[in-house]
Amino acid sequence: MSASASTSNAQRSARNLGDLLAAVEVTGDWSEIETNAQDLANELRNRGGPVDEHTALGRTLLPQTLTSLLKASLEGTRIPEGERSAAVFELLRVGANLCMDHNENRGQLLEAGYPQVVLSLLEAFAELIPARTSREPLSLTIPQLKLAKTAIGAILNISLGYEPVQTRLISLEAPLTLLRLSTAIFPPGAWLHASSSISHNASVSEPWGLRKNISEWSWRAISGFKDNQTEQVLFGPDALPCLVIPLYAFLPPFPTSSGPLFENPQTRSALCACDVDALEEVCELLESLTMDVVDVRLALARGMTFPEEQSGQSCLTTLLDFVEYGQAPPCWAEASEGDSKRWSTTLDICKAAVLKAVVETSGEDNTMEVLWDLSESNPSGFVSRMLRWLQEATESPSPRDDLIMCSALCLGNVVRREVTSIALVKPPVSVTPYLVHFLKPNTDLKVKHAVISLLKHLSQTPTNRLALGEAHVLEGLRTCEIFAEKSDFSEIVQMPAINLAKHLCTNNVNNSITCALDLDESTPTCLAQVLVLSQRSDAVAVKSEGARVLVNVIKSLCSSAGDVHEPRRQEAIKLVNNYDCAVILAQLLGRSKKHVILLNESIMALLLLALQPGGAILVLDAVVAPLPREAGPPSRSNTLTMPTEGSNPASPVAGPSTALDMLVTILTNADPVTTFPAELRANLCALLAELGKEKLKVEGAPAGREREVEKVRAATRALLEQMQKEPDNLVLSSAARKVLEGW
Repeated sequence: MSASASTSNAQRSARNLGDLLAAVEVTGDWSEIETNAQDLANELRNRGGPVDEHTALGRTLLPQTLTSLLKASLEGTRIPEGERSAAVFELLRVGANLCMDHNENRGQLLEAGYPQVVLSLLEAFAELIPARTSREPLSLTIPQLKLAKTAIGAILNISLGYEPVQTRLISLEAPLTLLRLSTAIFPPGAWLHASSSISHNASVSEPWGLRKNISEWSWRAISGFKDNQTEQVLFGPDALPCLVIPLYAFLPPFPTSSGPLFENPQTRSALCACDVDALEEVCELLESLTMDVVDVRLALARGMTFPEEQSGQSCLTTLLDFVEYGQAPPCWAEASEGDSKRWSTTLDICKAAVLKAVVETSGEDNTMEVLWDLSESNPSGFVSRMLRWLQEATESPSPRDDLIMCSALCLGNVVRREVTSIALVKPPVSVTPYLVHFLKPNTDLKVKHAVISLLKHLSQTPTNRLALGEAHVLEGLRTCEIFAEKSDFSEIVQMPAINLAKHLCTNNVNNSITCALDLDESTPTCLAQVLVLSQRSDAVAVKSEGARVLVNVIKSLCSSAGDVHEPRRQEAIKLVNNYDCAVILAQLLGRSKKHVILLNESIMALLLLALQPGGAILVLDAVVAPLPREAGPPSRSNTLTMPTEGSNPASPVAGPSTALDMLVTILTNADPVTTFPAELRANLCALLAELGKEKLKVEGAPAGREREVEKVRAATRALLEQMQKEPDNLVLSSAARKVLEGW
């Protein structure tokens, strides 16, 4: 047939549909509408001829005609039957073919209201879905399946890559409608026990082929909506019961693999692949929704206590079941090696995504109360399950790293309040021994990170520090090689370990002794490892936090708490009373100009060292020694820029040349950015009183420290004399006067 004839046929069919529309209320000739729509749909299947039929027809009244005919067909019944059903099927085909890869026609159809009418038909199918979520496929006839499939195809064609239609359909909750239909019509795994009953005695293969197509096309359309640039939210909490349906296909017990769908290798492979695709889609959505939508996190948590809000099921429980028990269904054993391997990889990725969703849910501030339930009446509660995972991992010869990480990270999220933190450490829970079990050299680095992060959270509660120390947490840190050079590539793992040691040694003599003393000659002390790491690292945060561990050890050991003459305590003090420690504290002082707390900590630790036998000489030498040039912290800018010619992005940041320079800056208190409080300057006066003592001039081999003492005095005397005369602050003036009198 010639191109002109073909074009004539298409135009003739379009005109006929217009004429039939005018008489539809009188004649209702749906059979004739079907015939003309079918002819037109067939003509529009192909593009690229000498005449652009699609554009020409789109500029006629055809979009309005299609919309009006669809509306007429749905009057009185939202799901058409008989002749109307066949006519609607063909009208949907016309719309889908008219707008395929044609944005102008998509716009014309949108203006006519065509996609909205198609969506109303799909919503009618969605109303057939039971209120309580079922894992059984929705019972539909083959004509109904064909109608639903074609309607979804029309939505896919008209929306794919065209933002105006996507925006309108998203506002009408089209993604949720497609999700509900996809998971109800094709629940993954349901085909394994398919019977002809759900297809009204039809052959099993045809309806399940249609169901598979509906699932595939629905997810293609949803993926298109996700790519929409308007950043509209596609799903909320009401999507959760549908999103978890595909997970059940990978949870035991599994149905017996039998029947015609299973026995046909090609059909079996295609249906298995569709199961995996649906799983991948929902897991990706679960991960992104829990990251981006607060209401989804809240709803997941509430479902643990109020499952009736989620169609009678706890969606979070289902996620936990999938993480713990999810596995390849037996039917994969019949697949090719390539398919089986690829699907197994996807399953692992999906479990990791769901694990992240669980952790994100536990990290929401407003979910802590709902998730925290340790009552004996609820042994299957969220926290109880996390604890069980940890306990079973310590008893298993081959523990699962993913369960350990998930439980440790989730518990770390829900114990951010002191009362829950204490409950987790004290009996009867006593979680600490389970965690210490994993502080071993051969433990996976990600597991160490999760476990140490939880321990760090627990150590922030002062009440817990004694119990954590008695459970040998510091010994575990010392031997697990987290501070070893081979772990330096992951600062995000080492920082929680440093902070854990820092918290445990805060106002705790016993933990500080454990941290500082040599417990095993084959392994350096925990403190020594932290300090070596801090000196080795280029990261300012690692350097400063490592030095703060030393600060807390010194402050605890030199405090008045406990028996100050206890032999182990005195031995620990001797170990930290050395020049290397003094230098680390001086460097902390030198780099902390903008951080008053760190300045005060370093000054107090230097003062306590200076008060130890021989300590003043060590501190004096460290204070006047040149400071290393250190690279500054990374830029917080969100944009990447190319370095200008002659610049060095890793260049050290200019700072004080010695710690003494920083002491002078603090005394001067003239910095335009940082104001140094009176308490800090008073503490500094106490340190200067020790460093400027006359006796230091003759102490220390080989020729005393006269030059160093005079250097400190010369740099600070005029400032101290000025402070002495300030009447506004009696504490400062008194502190300065005492320094000068002592000199």
